[in-house]
Amino acid sequence: MTIENLEEYQDPIQYDKEHVAYDEDISYLTKWADKATGPIVDLACGTGRATIPLAKAGNSIVGVDLHRGMLRRAREKAVAEKLDIDFIEQDCTKLELGLKSDFIFMVGNSFQHFLTNEAQDKLLESIQRHLVKGGRFLFNTRFPSEEELVSTKGEEPGFSYKDGKLSVHVSYISEYDALNQVQHNITIRRFFDANGKLQDEKRSVIDLRFVFPLEMERLLEKHGFTIEGVYQDWNETPLTSNASNMIYLCKKIN
Repeated sequence: MTIENLEEYQDPIQYDKEHVAYDEDISYLTKWADKATGPIVDLACGTGRATIPLAKAGNSIVGVDLHRGMLRRAREKAVAEKLDIDFIEQDCTKLELGLKSDFIFMVGNSFQHFLTNEAQDKLLESIQRHLVKGGRFLFNTRFPSEEELVSTKGEEPGFSYKDGKLSVHVSYISEYDALNQVQHNITIRRFFDANGKLQDEKRSVIDLRFVFPLEMERLLEKHGFTIEGVYQDWNETPLTSNASNMIYLCKKIN
């Protein structure tokens, strides 16, 4: 993950309006957080979407992110909830947290921000250094389905929502670079008033790396992890070729 690939997160408040309601992973994260005996770590924590509910449940948790604005928003939300959470601005490939954890997680498909083999290696090495022996690393990433990897033919609609008096329509343009396994995405947000008149348009760019299942298996084993489970949803449904998501539960071997 590099600061150059964080344009999509330039407006943390807008980000929360679009993502904060998602909570399908919280119960599963709580299950493993409750097994931990010390502090747990939320990598690429963003505005604290997962960090804050886990802290409210009584877990000692550290949130780590590279984006200063997202962390500022996370701290504001924690203060509003009267929670004492340590949010740390660090590059996840160069972690220096001064702790060892039973449980480290990275959700929201953040694994895809690590675009190169070198970045993935450094991320997993960094996580290894901060896990106790037998500690677990849980993360998810989009499944590289044929549908996901097909470049769009122009602009494709995404979703819409209300933002005060405005309606926001979100659409996408994507192009897949098969050689580097990186999808180049443009997100377009158009803001319309009650009369349907366009008031504003914003565009952001983000690149996402895709990893295939057999490739991921080799990568994790290379870095000293044994895979305890691979699922396509947070209900532990086994991964199939029809999946849209891959969830990996890994254990540090030594």
